Amino acid sequence: MTQLDIVEKVATAFSAGTILVGIVGLGLVETLTGKPFGAAPMTNDAGEVVATPTVDPAIRTGLVILGLVVLFGVGLYRMAATDAAGTDTRREVTAD
Repeated sequence: MTQLDIVEKVATAFSAGTILVGIVGLGLVETLTGKPFGAAPMTNDAGEVVATPTVDPAIRTGLVILGLVVLFGVGLYRMAATDAAGTDTRREVTAD
């Protein structure tokens, strides 16, 4: 196992945070505020919008996608941080 440098730690924490806020945090907000639980606005038989979600689904989706893009960037950074032989240039750490 190799040590994570500060860039990887910050990016991984940011990625995890945005994904958790997008899925869990805003999902709890949506649940606690009551119905509707769906992502689409609810309409009546006449086609009038009678209820909309508390948090726009585009915001929730955007947070999750942002977290995944940052996580993908961390993977690209890790690939660029290795030398041409495929070995990691960082030092190994033994467990205590």
